[in-house]
Amino acid sequence: MFFIGCLHARSKRQRPISDVCPFHSLLSATGVFLFKMAAVSVYPMCVRAARALLRLGNGTKGGSAPAVLALIRTLSTDRTAAVEGAGTGGLAQAILQERLQQQQQKSQGQPPPEGDGDPGQKQQDKGDDKKQKENTAYAKKVVLRLAGLMGLGSTVGMVYIFGSSSVDEQGNKIPDEFDHDVPVIQQLKRTFKYFQDYRQMIIEPTSPKLLPDPLKEPYYQPPYTLVLELTDVLLHPEWSLATGWRFKKRPGIEYLFQQLAPLYEIVIFTAETGMTAYPLIDSIDPQGFVMYRLFRDATRYMEGHHVKDVSCLNRDTSKVIVVDCKREAFSLQPFNGLALRKWDGNSEDRTLYDLAAFLKTIALSGVEDVRSVLENYAHEEDPIDAFKRRQAQLAQEEEQRLAELSRQKKQSMTLGSIAGRFWSRSKQQ
Repeated sequence: MFFIGCLHARSKRQRPISDVCPFHSLLSATGVFLFKMAAVSVYPMCVRAARALLRLGNGTKGGSAPAVLALIRTLSTDRTAAVEGAGTGGLAQAILQERLQQQQQKSQGQPPPEGDGDPGQKQQDKGDDKKQKENTAYAKKVVLRLAGLMGLGSTVGMVYIFGSSSVDEQGNKIPDEFDHDVPVIQQLKRTFKYFQDYRQMIIEPTSPKLLPDPLKEPYYQPPYTLVLELTDVLLHPEWSLATGWRFKKRPGIEYLFQQLAPLYEIVIFTAETGMTAYPLIDSIDPQGFVMYRLFRDATRYMEGHHVKDVSCLNRDTSKVIVVDCKREAFSLQPFNGLALRKWDGNSEDRTLYDLAAFLKTIALSGVEDVRSVLENYAHEEDPIDAFKRRQAQLAQEEEQRLAELSRQKKQSMTLGSIAGRFWSRSKQQ
């Protein structure tokens, strides 16, 4: 300001330029105005720069990097009202510097300065957050109340529907054991009994006798019963995007049925539903070798598995063989089952041909209790392969026995011929 005052006094003592040339007078006035504006804007900026340098020298709280940023900020921001109106470049630069400072503070894990920002804006943000939390809490309360009301209404409706007394064809009430209780207790007990019976219907087989009584003379009843699984034993399910689900027939199905039909009562007992399995059985057995068909509703549901209870087949359990690819399927009677390898759809598979030979051997041998035979294969990973190995071993032993008998017979014949010669010679003498 002292420099500006000296300049003004000097201009008063000299001759005005406007007396010489009007154009030069205009230029002089413009220059003086710009000079004054520059001086007014530079002075406060210098003061702020000095303060920032002083804070930098003293090592204020926050380290040297924030102090340098504060210095840059003082040099580029906080203009006077006149300078802010004169140029917008300084404002843009100030915004960029502010963003740079915030990013560096975030990267260093430092919270932004408390003095920055508009206090009114912060207060408004806090109010908006509080209002949003209140709205969220209110919405949760409303949803929970609606869910509670819907649950209560559903429960009352179920008790009313399933707890009502049964009626006959004429609409007359059928008496039951709950008629003497209070009406509300009646409804609750009938509802509980309904769901208990429904659970039993899912878990237990549909009947304690899944098959009819064995045939009597003059009809022929095979001496043994063969229970076969459908999926992954006789058929392999395949799915593709173009065709959907398809079932591939395992090689040897016809041979198996033809060889075992005179010796076994063939029963298809599958964990599939009847709607799925019935047409599949028709397709693999056009000649009708399968005598009975049992589906998922005839199984006993235990620990997540559909178990086939042999005791419910209405047959002598010592004559029943269950063939499946899952040991859990016959877990109640483990020595009545034969667990095959799961078929993967290989067209070169020969398992059913070997199975027919194994089962035919049991039947033709007249085994009184098949469990005594199947017990030897209970722990085999592939019982059919184990049967083939044992058959080969027995054949080899039989061959060795026959060879030994033949050798002994030849020796006896040789000794007999030698004795005969000696006998004939003694006679001649």
